[in-house]
Parts: sequence; C-alpha cells; structure tokens
Amino acid sequence: MNEQSLSVRDAILQRRSVKNFNGQPVERDTLMTVLDDAKWAPNHGNREPWRLVVGCGEELHELHTVLREFGVAKWKDLSEEDLAKQMKKFVSAGAYAFVVVSEDARQKERLEDYAAASSYIQNAQLLAWDLGIGSCWKTPPFLDAPKFREALGVKQGERIISMLQFGYFDEMPKAKPRKPIEEFVTFFGNNN
Repeated sequence: MNEQSLSVRDAILQRRSVKNFNGQPVERDTLMTVLDDAKWAPNHGNREPWRLVVGCGEELHELHTVLREFGVAKWKDLSEEDLAKQMKKFVSAGAYAFVVVSEDARQKERLEDYAAASSYIQNAQLLAWDLGIGSCWKTPPFLDAPKFREALGVKQGERIISMLQFGYFDEMPKAKPRKPIEEFVTFFGNNN
C-alpha cells in the first residue's frame, strides 16, 4: 500500500479518473477503510443515504460474469479473443463499489440524498487516490436494467447512481483541461 498522505488540495488537483487498471486486486481491508472513511461526506440531516454493493477478492469472478451478461452486447456471439477485449474494461479493475441511494418521493430530499451520495463518492475517490489507488465513476445504462438490479439486490425505490471501479494503474492519466473560473462565476448583482 502506498502511503502518500497528500494535502486535500493536492489530492483534488492530482486525482484522475483511471480507466486503464493493471489488474492488481485491491485488498478488502484497504477498500473497506476507504469506504468507511468516505462516510464523513456532508449529508443533509445526517441521513447517510447511501448503501454499497461491493465486489473485491473472491466475489470478483462472479461479478465479472454479471458484468459480461449486461455490459457486453451479444457476448455469446463473440470469439474468445474479442470477448476478452470487451471484458478488459471490467476485469482489469481491482474492486467495485456500486453506490445505491433510496429515491425519496420528496424531490428536495431526493436531490439532497443524490448530492450527499455524490460527495461520498468524491471522498472515496480522493481517499483511494491518496493510497495510490485509481478510481472511475461510471454510469453505464445497464445499471437500470431490472435483471442487473436484481443480481445486485437493489430494491424497488432504490437507484444505483454509480459503478465505482477501483484499481492500481501503471500509467498516470493526463489531466483534461478545465474551464477558466471566469466562465462559470458571476458576482452577485452582475447578472448580465
């Protein structure tokens, strides 16, 4: 485990979404520490509206089978080589956390819960980054597929808002440019 102990600013500025993991597993204890520490995210009314379905270690093989079923179109028709290429995006990650949020019927609370869970996800990504573990927040369309939801034990009234992949990587992704602050900030009273 790489103990970098980055400043908060450095973690925010240096973190990248990693999509090319090297296949090294993320240890369960390490992942659980990251996910436990992430719970200190701000959340309205201290509701802690998230729950996680986690895959790491022994259960990854079974999870890969589910991801193949829903994430690779017509996988049964592919050659072994083509299937392996398609599955690389799933099998190279060292761990998964699917973030699930209850969909409160009240719009204000539903939006607050989504925002809080998003803060939780950001915390998890930054905490993992501090340990030298990359992550990527993905929202593939199959997250809403009824059979996929069933496979993960997601109940009616809940929504998967993230397929969060974790893993080690060999090459640091390049930073993508961000808008200059002048493009997204106006000062009160200057609404033109």
